[in-house]
Amino acid sequence: MTGPRQSGKTTFLRAELGATHRYVSLDDPITRAGAAADPNGFLDSLGDVPAIIDEIQGVPELFSYLKTRIDAERQRAGRWVLTGSAHFALMRGVTESLAGRIALLDLPPFSHREMESVPRDLPSVILCGGYPEPALHPERLDLWSRSYLQTYVERDVRSLHGLTNLRTFEAFLAVCAARHGQLLNMADVARDVGISQPTVRAWSGLLEASYLATLVPPYFENFGKRVTRAPKLFFLDSALVCALTHLRDGQVALAGPSGGSLFEGWVLSEMVKAFAALGRRPEIAMWRSHDGLEVDFVVPIGGRLLPIEVKLTASPSPKHVEPLRRFSNLVGAQRAMPGLLVCRVASRTVMPFGCEALPWHEFPQVFESLI
Repeated sequence: MTGPRQSGKTTFLRAELGATHRYVSLDDPITRAGAAADPNGFLDSLGDVPAIIDEIQGVPELFSYLKTRIDAERQRAGRWVLTGSAHFALMRGVTESLAGRIALLDLPPFSHREMESVPRDLPSVILCGGYPEPALHPERLDLWSRSYLQTYVERDVRSLHGLTNLRTFEAFLAVCAARHGQLLNMADVARDVGISQPTVRAWSGLLEASYLATLVPPYFENFGKRVTRAPKLFFLDSALVCALTHLRDGQVALAGPSGGSLFEGWVLSEMVKAFAALGRRPEIAMWRSHDGLEVDFVVPIGGRLLPIEVKLTASPSPKHVEPLRRFSNLVGAQRAMPGLLVCRVASRTVMPFGCEALPWHEFPQVFESLI
């Protein structure tokens, strides 16, 4: 089970498997040192009962020893339950040792549906995000955000990726947060941070590998249009964007110049979480042609394409669904599903051109039903 730090992996597994599985954490330095020095001895010490090994990327040497034990009892599924917060370290070990022997599941922070029992308006959702600690205890948001980002830089970036120019990387984080929801122009980022474009590319991959951000690629198909080739950069949790851009009020954040991008990022995050809940990789793209046609998200579903527009408006009008109409005409009625406009409308509203305006809080459930 992979996912970002503090998304709830340990809490979830101990609650679900605590009665049947032994638990050991490699976050503990003494345990980690012992496992690294004697992998076989460490695994022997767990006995024959199923075990949860937390933060497995801390001792990558274990992967080859686990492979041997799994191969010896291929019929015994689920003996080892592993968690990892750093995708780059974890996946390297899986690729080299456990390919074909492991099931991979992602646990992102809370989705909106998981938080339905906690009443929150859109400004609160944007400000506090989905990580359990700030989502359930908003009064701890500032302290949590500072601690989380410091831990990420010090532990994941320094220890796992070997970066030494941490101040520059922190500047890179801030610059990327300021570009949340925008096309990733590597030359501009490189200039603003004072690094090379290859470094921007590498560090962008690092953000993706540690579950902080994702790049939404342009949708490519021969529709007779030249499309923008740059991806859009999104952080996967709005609380971190607000922290990095010094936004401390949800109403102010949504009313400011980054409000639309924050809302668009929340919609993307909910789609990513919906795919993760089904054990599927997200298939989400965007469309932006050189003649001005833009559609925020395009999701392939069952051989057809679902176009989605995201607007902060509470008063949707035909102009808001015009990009959906144009995209449908371009793709063809047989390929395009009825477009969705996610906004702050009070209730689901039928729009022109076969589109529908959805209240933001109903979008996650509707999207899950479609995929």
